Amino acid sequence: MILEVADIRIPPGQNAAFEAAIQHGLTTVASQAQGMMGWKVNRGIESTERYILQIFWATLEDHTVGFRQGPLFAQWRAIVGPFFAAPPVVEHFELVAKSD
Repeated sequence: MILEVADIRIPPGQNAAFEAAIQHGLTTVASQAQGMMGWKVNRGIESTERYILQIFWATLEDHTVGFRQGPLFAQWRAIVGPFFAAPPVVEHFELVAKSD
């Protein structure tokens, strides 16, 4: 399993609208992607315009090829992209340890 982490910044005062949009985009578009296994969205406490989106993918290619290079990505960006104050910083991670 691969963890995608996207560090998202939005303009001040857009929290409620962004949170509705990201929930909508995840449940109606991104969730249709092959290999998507779930997600989490967290809002910053000290920086309330900062969000961390975590998406769990079966493989790296499910995200980088299947989703990013397919038609769902354009639909996803049309929903959430207007809220970005800057392009999100996206990285991928592999699990090395966890608690039971």
